[in-house]
Formats: sequence, C-alpha cells, structure tokens
Amino acid sequence: MRVAVVGASGNVGTALLRALHREDAVTSVVGVARRAPSSRPPAPYDAVEWRGVDLAARDDDVVGRLADAFAGADAVVHLAWAMQPSHDRALLRATNVGGTARVIDAVARAGVPHLVVASSVGAYAPVDDDEPRSEDWPTREVRSSSYSVDKVAVERLLDEAEVLHPNLRVARVRPALVFQRAAGSGIERYFLGRLLPAAALGAGLPVLPWPRGFRLQAVHADDLAQAFRAILLDQHVGAFNVAADDLLRGADAAALLAAGRVVEVPVPVVRAGVHAAWLAHGIAVSPGWVDLAAGIALMSTERARTVLGWRPRRSAAEALAAVLGGMVDGAGTASPPMRPRSRARRSLVGGQSSVR
Repeated sequence: MRVAVVGASGNVGTALLRALHREDAVTSVVGVARRAPSSRPPAPYDAVEWRGVDLAARDDDVVGRLADAFAGADAVVHLAWAMQPSHDRALLRATNVGGTARVIDAVARAGVPHLVVASSVGAYAPVDDDEPRSEDWPTREVRSSSYSVDKVAVERLLDEAEVLHPNLRVARVRPALVFQRAAGSGIERYFLGRLLPAAALGAGLPVLPWPRGFRLQAVHADDLAQAFRAILLDQHVGAFNVAADDLLRGADAAALLAAGRVVEVPVPVVRAGVHAAWLAHGIAVSPGWVDLAAGIALMSTERARTVLGWRPRRSAAEALAAVLGGMVDGAGTASPPMRPRSRARRSLVGGQSSVR
C-alpha cells in the first residue's frame, strides 16, 4: 500500500509517519510539505519520499506537482494547515481552503481512490450544553474564528468532492485538540508569545486564570494516528470524531501549571485581554479562539470505537501534560514546523521541569 501524506512534517503528520512505519501493509510513503526535513533526516522522516510543495503558491502548477506526488498512491491523507501568521487572513485562507481545493483536484487528476482529510471539532456548530454530539451534528462556523470558518469551508469542499467524484472514497476526521511532547516548541510558537513565554509555565504559575465554563477535549497525537491508520487500511468513508474519554477543565490544567490553584474569569474579560494582546503582537493566538472555545461542541467517539475499533491509550490530561512538558523543555523534532527551541528557556526544579 502506497500512502501520500500532505503536511507530513507537522504535529499529526509526524505521529502518522510513526504509525505507518510500523505497519507492514504500508510499503511506501510520500511526504508532501512546504518545508521538507533535511536531506538525511532521522526517524520518522527517514523512510519517506519527500516532495516540497507550497499549497498557497501563486502559480498554476501546484495541482500538477501534487498530482505527480500522488501518482500510484492508494490513498492521500491531507493534514496540512496553517495557524500563523494569524494577522494575515488572506494567506491563511489561501493555504487552508485554497490548498485543500488543490489537493482534491490533484487527487482526482492522479486517480487516487481514497482521500482522508483532517477536519476538526472546530467545524461543528456551537452548543450551550455538555451533551456529546455524534458526527451528524451540523457543521457551522463561528464567524469571528478564522480557524472555524476555514474548517467549515473545507467541509463544504469535501461535500462537493463526493458529488463531483462519486468513485472517490472520502473520509473526514474531526479530532479534538491534538497534543504530544514533541509538539511543544511548535505549539508554543503557534499560540504563545513574548507576553506568555513557556519558561513562565515551567516556573509554575501562582494561580491559573481560567475562562468561566470552559471545558475542552483533547487527544494524544499517537492515538489520533491510530484512527487514521485504521481508516486507511480498510478504506473507510464518512466522518469520525476522535477524542480521549476525559474532559479538560480548569482544575485539570491548574494541577499541572499552578499546584491546583485556579480562578475562573468571565469570558468577556478573557476575550478582551486576548484581543488587546493579539493586536499588540504580544501573543500569537487571536480572540477568535476564545469565541470558538466558549461554545465548542463535545464529541461522541462512538462511531470511531464501533467502526474502527479505536480506543485511546492516553487520557486528555496525559496528552496535555506531555505537550506542556515539551513546551517548557523546548522539545521538538528534525522537522522544520516541529523544530525545538534553539535556546531552551526552561525553569527546572530539582533537575526536572515543574510541569508534571
């Protein structure tokens, strides 16, 4: 089985490469990335045929280069997604939505029979309760969140692809927040900034301010990779929610960051603070993320369990602890998007970071 992975050098892509490397049924992997790893990368990037393609490039040959990369593939997994620069809305849209359209066109041109695309819990319509939603819950954007708007746009592209290419088997995976230790430095770059350095997390916060009522789902990247693996091996179609069993609330995060000390803050106050800091380029995360999280749907993973036989091996709290430890310690990989901090700005207590 030959698999092409677009966005193979990122957080989920790195975990998927690890999973595919251990799978006997997968005989070759093509990795597509804007910035491929070095000419002699270590595992898990070493057993991959790398192709450098910028999905947002302003030329007419992107689809052709993608189709060449996809030639002979039994499946294409599309994971590529831009989080930054959050102030450049046009570039984000060109990469995330325009890039997905190009991937779909290239899959059709190359005659690939199976397309698996990473969507998100962020594509679901907002809710005001804690009832778990299955995959038939409607997808509808939070308009202030560019992430949500673009994820919903991708869902519409996949709907169109199923109509225009009836022989193409399309699966869409809707994961919760995806964490692993090796993503620590990358996630710090994507979401934090000079006003909230990871070193402050390592030192331990005196108290953790937490937006009132926030509760989140998460999944470890390796567990998510196993869901992708199962979809690929049996060419499954349709949507799949993927998340660990537990929810993350303020107390869970505070146990890792502030010795259990947490104070709930009204969401409008949090949003105003994030907005001001984002406008000043003090943090990388935009206020739309606050709006998205305030009404984020909770997902049922019953379909993934029943159809794929999938089970998470790690809890959401364990996944969060792994990425926080990675952020404090400057963890990363040889991949450009996952590169470790060049200078570890960590705070150690007794030789270990204080994030547990």
